[in-house]
Amino acid sequence: MSTVYKLCFYVPASHLEEVKQAVFAAGAGRIGNYDCCAFQVAGEGQFRPLDGSRPFIGQQGEIERVPEYRVEMICEENALRPALAALRLAHPYEEPAIDLWPLAPLPGPLPE
Repeated sequence: MSTVYKLCFYVPASHLEEVKQAVFAAGAGRIGNYDCCAFQVAGEGQFRPLDGSRPFIGQQGEIERVPEYRVEMICEENALRPALAALRLAHPYEEPAIDLWPLAPLPGPLPE
């Protein structure tokens, strides 16, 4: 049995659907007989571009606050590299924030 991961990333609202669709097309977000499975929640991201950066939004040296979404989905090990490559390609930020956790297998059926 291969490892299953929880993939989490933050994306500006303007690019939410584009990035999700790219990651889904690469194989992430599949659970059993379902695909395009994700959880998303709106929030506000904050960052300050430093010297040498090429920010998509904001100016070097100034703190920027942006409406963003946190998106979480399951990703099987065989789709992990393609999903991360698709995420980075579709994402507008120079350095997208990405979290990745290996998940423990769920226990067998629970008694009724």
